[in-house]
Amino acid sequence: MTAKKTKPLAAWIGGRPSEDAAGPVIELVSPVDGGPAGVIAKTGEAGVSAAVENARQAFQENRRATAAARSGWLHAAATEVEGVQDEMVESMIRCIGKPRRAAAFEAGRTAQFIHACANEALSVAGEVLPLDAVPAGAGRFGFARRVPFGVIGAVSPFNAPANLLMQKVAPALAVGNAVVCKPAQTGTVVALILAQAFKRAGLPDGLFNVVPGDRVAALALVAHPVVAAVSITSGTAAGEAFARAAGAKRLIAELGSNAANIVCADANLDDAAKRIAGSAFEASGQQCISAQRVIVEQVVLDDFLERFVGAARDLNVGDPYDQNTDVGPMVNAAAANRVEAMVLDAVEKGGRLALAPTRDGCVLGPAIIVGPAEGARLLTEEAFGPVVIVMPVADLEEALSIANDTPFGLQGACFTASLETAFRVSEEFDVGSLWINEGSRFRLDMYPFGGVGASGYGREGVRYAMEELSQWKFTGIRLGSS
Repeated sequence: MTAKKTKPLAAWIGGRPSEDAAGPVIELVSPVDGGPAGVIAKTGEAGVSAAVENARQAFQENRRATAAARSGWLHAAATEVEGVQDEMVESMIRCIGKPRRAAAFEAGRTAQFIHACANEALSVAGEVLPLDAVPAGAGRFGFARRVPFGVIGAVSPFNAPANLLMQKVAPALAVGNAVVCKPAQTGTVVALILAQAFKRAGLPDGLFNVVPGDRVAALALVAHPVVAAVSITSGTAAGEAFARAAGAKRLIAELGSNAANIVCADANLDDAAKRIAGSAFEASGQQCISAQRVIVEQVVLDDFLERFVGAARDLNVGDPYDQNTDVGPMVNAAAANRVEAMVLDAVEKGGRLALAPTRDGCVLGPAIIVGPAEGARLLTEEAFGPVVIVMPVADLEEALSIANDTPFGLQGACFTASLETAFRVSEEFDVGSLWINEGSRFRLDMYPFGGVGASGYGREGVRYAMEELSQWKFTGIRLGSS
């Protein structure tokens, strides 16, 4: 008997699956057991163009929708998303190996974020300008308001397939745009679950389209002349390629990182060790703001390291289906091999292995290396895995110098009991966002999140993303007949 073939997941255009799914496919492999995790129909340039044109038509048909209507669509969509959280969780476990507890947290956060954007949609305001501040402005009235771009292109990564997709979609819809999304291959199932939820919620067809595929689809999307603005989350090299393809259009890019966490001599070492361990190793370190460099004042190095290694050992490593698992599989074997190679590179260059990583298939346990390991890849590249390098320093001055000795600057952290130190670090640590006495992986959705340098440009976060995905429009009126 012939085995039944899995139907490929096709593009979602105009509120329905595309009928054009007979071309090349991508077969997904689960990092959990190496078995099949789905089949994706690649969207080619013609398919991307069809999705963009459909989105442009939908934008034109709905551009007069009121803020109240857009807010209502989003609240209804959030409610629908709450009803499919279990489906999203199962897909995240199967397709990317995300541990159940972390996947459930992401699914819940996604619905909360959509509700937050729905609320903020009612507060988008403009301003009246004092044109008579200059003599030529006499007898004239002027106002500025925020208006949508039209069609937004969104490219999202695998590691948070629901939340990082909605960080782009919900704010874009809130301010009146249409969106075409190219999710990571392993995030395709989640993206389609979300698109279908928005459809059931009553979002007009075409305002939220999805084009599964590979790099070809992503580049075709960001380069399309109808796409007026692009929001991406990716590594720095890919982000630079997207920027070149996008050309002269608004680009919001959250890119790579090599997050530094500073531990001062006056810090609560138990608290710092536990929080940094979670920031470094949970979700297998596959977050752009996962702790990678831990910079510790020499006087407390031994005490901190003992606690840090203990906190790492306390994490549960293994089966992502287990509710108690903290560290599950990496997204694929190649990713685990790459991180293992970075660990070996650091040790060969003088680093001391304080905690050796375990390996079982795609599951890689926490690794802790004590520096200096001069020239090690871990100091300059983004590991995107469960590994940190601990670097001793003489004082805060040296800590800040090392923390800033990187092309990246996304989010960092510092642990200290001193308010004076906290303010100094806030001034001198070159990152887009900073946490004091919280690990670098901690993130909330109401603050401006984004990087400097090679970590990107533009900001996410409810109100800040809505500002990035809309633009100012001025209107002036000459009063009277003279």
